[in-house]
Amino acid sequence: MEEYTVLKVLGEGSFGRVLLVFHKSSDQKYAMKEIRLPKDSRKEAILLAKMKHPNIVAYKESFEADGHLYIVMEYCDDGDLMQKIKYQRGKLFPEDTILHWFVQMCLGVKHIHDRRVLHRDIKSKVIGITLIEGTISCTHTRWEMTA
Repeated sequence: MEEYTVLKVLGEGSFGRVLLVFHKSSDQKYAMKEIRLPKDSRKEAILLAKMKHPNIVAYKESFEADGHLYIVMEYCDDGDLMQKIKYQRGKLFPEDTILHWFVQMCLGVKHIHDRRVLHRDIKSKVIGITLIEGTISCTHTRWEMTA
């Protein structure tokens, strides 16, 4: 944890919270998920580490400290889909933008499902956006293996 400086809390939920952190040696910002132990949280980190796809948030590392599991992952610096929708204030998105985002969401979910993993919490708040690259990524990692 010494390698990271916590900048702010990005969100909180029943399993823990997500922090915006600064990695001192790489001079990069990341999202760090803090999960209270014990749970099946180690499994979550293992599954995320195996998911390599442009529409799934990139895994950097995970570690345990002070009774918590920390999962460090790519930070989508343009927020999430819920924030974008609220910012529109009722104004419609262009159809081509919606189609572009929808295709990317489907590709990310397909990648997860192809590995026999089920995403348990898909919603606009867990779809991260990086506008510079024009991509969206699934940022939430509540997954479980299917039989």
